[in-house]
Amino acid sequence: MEKKTDKERTNQIIAKARQAQAERDLTYRERSLNIHPWICARCGREFTSKNLHELTVHHKDHNHENNPSDGSNWENLCLYCHENEHRRYLDYLESNDAPQTDEKINEGLTHNPFEALQVFFENKKKD
Repeated sequence: MEKKTDKERTNQIIAKARQAQAERDLTYRERSLNIHPWICARCGREFTSKNLHELTVHHKDHNHENNPSDGSNWENLCLYCHENEHRRYLDYLESNDAPQTDEKINEGLTHNPFEALQVFFENKKKD
């Protein structure tokens, strides 16, 4: 049996790491983290690589099979806001026995942490 050289072992480790990264990039969580800022869309909490595991991806229509490549059905939420969002959805379903829509889910929400960002981009387009 041949012994692998250090260079061959290193190349194999690097190849496995690159393959694992490519597989992770295919998941909707990784795609959402690449598309959207690392900020909770509800409370505005910012995340870094150290606490990124606390940032989750929420499916706006609550359908985990609906994963458009543009990320339009996703929003990044911290653990607490994500739990709250699902609890609100379940409370609504239990109280009304009606199908849920985005408008009903977000009814009564007044905070939009990215409101100023939208104005910024609108002004930038004008320039």
